[in-house]
Amino acid sequence: RGIFLKTFFGSVFIEKEKLEEAGIKYPIKLEYYKQINEDEISTYQRPKYGIEIIKTEYKPNYTKVENKRIKYITNDEIEANEILNIFRTNQVTPINSEEVIVDLFRKKF
Repeated sequence: RGIFLKTFFGSVFIEKEKLEEAGIKYPIKLEYYKQINEDEISTYQRPKYGIEIIKTEYKPNYTKVENKRIKYITNDEIEANEILNIFRTNQVTPINSEEVIVDLFRKKF
């Protein structure tokens, strides 16, 4: 389980051109949060960082919300911020977030 401290990192609306290419005629907002697992904070261990992505689709008759939480990505806050920046810049959605993280770490090592 664990206690998580969640801080807002940023949000973005998916570009209209990208939505039109996919045949989507309504706005979609993506929000990114950085999480710190407070259970891991001690004098001996560095905190573990994770992310949460919330996707909100503003459909004509209702709003659909989907989210994805990835508990542990890194114990380096700078690296966590870099990943979140990449996510926001590239408009990464909950569905492809894990795939993007795997690719990022594959390129890094």
